[in-house]
Amino acid sequence: MATTTDDNTKKKKRLKPKKPLTRSRFTILVTVYFFVALIIPNCVLAITEPYSGWTVEALILLPLGFYMMWSVLLKRSGIMIWLGFAFIFFCAFQLVLLYLFGNSIIATDMFTNLLTTNPGEASELLSNIYPAVITVCLIYIPLLWLGAREIAHRRIISRTTRMSVGLTGAALFCLGLLALWPAYRVSEERHVLRDEIFPLNVLYNMRLSAVEFRKMHNYEQTSDGFTFHATRTAEAPGREIYVYIVGEASRAMNWQLWGYDRETNPMLLRTHGIIPFRNMLTQSNTTHKSVPLILSSIATDQHEELYRRKGIAALFREAGFETWFISNQAPQGAMIDKLARQSEHLVYIRSPRHDMQLLDEIQRIVANSKAQKLFIVLHCYGSHFSYHQRYPREFAHFRPDDDVAINPEHVTMLRNAYDNSIRYTDYFLARTVGYLNSLDASVALLYCADHGEDILDDRRGRFLHASPTTTAYQIYVASLGWFSDKYRKNFPEKVAAAERNGKAPATTHALFHTMADMASIRTEYLDPSVSLVNDAYDWDAPRFYLNDHNEARPFPRTGLTEEDLQVLARHGVHF
Repeated sequence: MATTTDDNTKKKKRLKPKKPLTRSRFTILVTVYFFVALIIPNCVLAITEPYSGWTVEALILLPLGFYMMWSVLLKRSGIMIWLGFAFIFFCAFQLVLLYLFGNSIIATDMFTNLLTTNPGEASELLSNIYPAVITVCLIYIPLLWLGAREIAHRRIISRTTRMSVGLTGAALFCLGLLALWPAYRVSEERHVLRDEIFPLNVLYNMRLSAVEFRKMHNYEQTSDGFTFHATRTAEAPGREIYVYIVGEASRAMNWQLWGYDRETNPMLLRTHGIIPFRNMLTQSNTTHKSVPLILSSIATDQHEELYRRKGIAALFREAGFETWFISNQAPQGAMIDKLARQSEHLVYIRSPRHDMQLLDEIQRIVANSKAQKLFIVLHCYGSHFSYHQRYPREFAHFRPDDDVAINPEHVTMLRNAYDNSIRYTDYFLARTVGYLNSLDASVALLYCADHGEDILDDRRGRFLHASPTTTAYQIYVASLGWFSDKYRKNFPEKVAAAERNGKAPATTHALFHTMADMASIRTEYLDPSVSLVNDAYDWDAPRFYLNDHNEARPFPRTGLTEEDLQVLARHGVHF
């Protein structure tokens, strides 16, 4: 009996008629809300980007026309709103980036950063850009809610309205297409659609990011069988130790060694034998690209070779060294991890991550290892935002240094915290040098930061790094070398060359070659004209930056403004 009742209930439900489709003027308003909300980023980009008038016309009309046609493709606009979720996501993402950087589109590196940034760093950033997050939520979450409501109420747009909106959108789209021809004619790069029309540029960048991830995923296969054919031209008697330190987000402008007016390097200033490289620029302002370049022999214009060659740890292993990679950053699933795994020993330090823990690891390695030849790579925690987290509280020399949100009102506290992190790096490096100097060994050390950082330095109000357009503060990085007394005795010509090249124009491309040359390693992939410890170093070689599309560009063509060039010139950096 119960079964029969249940069957009858189910039958009634099946026979119950669906709610009829209804028309509503409110649906028209929701449709307008959709394409107006989506065109907001384009309007902002038209103001923030240095586009020509023709490009601005195409930037507004092409997407607006498309969004209008999209919104009425089906008579149920609520469904079209949800089918356009990807557009809504890109718009929200773009507005957050505009808040963060002040300009620039969603770059290839942004997608890579989303997938490789560890959760701790991501949460630090999100918690400090809450005004932008709240704003995009207020714009786009109601739109999605209204779209869902339209679906639930089975509301439709009349055929007349659909035709009016669709034809208007088609007309605007055609006008935007017409504007493309003169836009291309006045464009220097001739990549208007690819680079300047949102969201087409985002789709291209997302595809490029996917291609790079595929190459990275296949790296073990594409680099399999590669060898440096490394040999050594000279060896020091007794034990040899080479230490390669990769810093994090440490710009040269805030180092007392580079003329900063605050005491951020009190210990290194008193450390004997430090040789600063005062004209060092990074090849990339984002960690996931800069560090692999630092660990690799490839030149800036050889990016494809990155996936065919092995890194510096493999080079030193071939040359007979016991190799270690000690990271004070969490694994990121990026090329850094793959190159790190080429070391014989790989150690990831757990929280709390303070860089003095790297020195603890060095001391443990030197004490326990029987190897006469040691090569140690250290990847620092450094000065990445949130700066307040990068040093123990007893190193809060500059106060107040509260952990605050990114806001011009907090610039003093942000800079205090950043300078404290630099001062802690100073302490770590000086203590590391002091320990290495106490050893009965021939020791050489090379340090360089992966990129710099914006800290609301000027009227542009830019913050952090990894933007598609560079600034002086993001590309000018701290770098230095140090040599023990035994090393100086064994290789005086290398030390003398380093001192002569202290002001040589360089990029982080020089680091691999300098480190290998310090250890007297020879390979066909080492270029003496790029080694800062070699008299053959080429002071006149052009310097290049790897842009968001992995193209080598001269630094003046990376988005640097006249203001940036003046800042660099004050520090002796010229192009």
